[in-house]
Amino acid sequence: MWLDMDSWKNVVEKGITEYNRYRSPEAVARLKKASDNMFVVEFRGTYCHTCGFYDYFEDLIYILDDLGLKTRISKIIEEVDGAEVEFRVID
Repeated sequence: MWLDMDSWKNVVEKGITEYNRYRSPEAVARLKKASDNMFVVEFRGTYCHTCGFYDYFEDLIYILDDLGLKTRISKIIEEVDGAEVEFRVID
């Protein structure tokens, strides 16, 4: 199912709200940017940065999938206090 940007951005915002409900304060996600078929989410928190670090990002993929939006990670920029993760919307 292909959605226009406004529609999938609403799904992403809903997914991030749900993500934060269950992961915060250990991990907090925030939408930083959305354009065309991609979006960037900032992840911050006290979560373990050595074991299961990427699991936190993949959890958002599963939430979005449950909401009907298929995504994949296209880039991860690790930072001292978290990461910025670029996701692509896929058909």
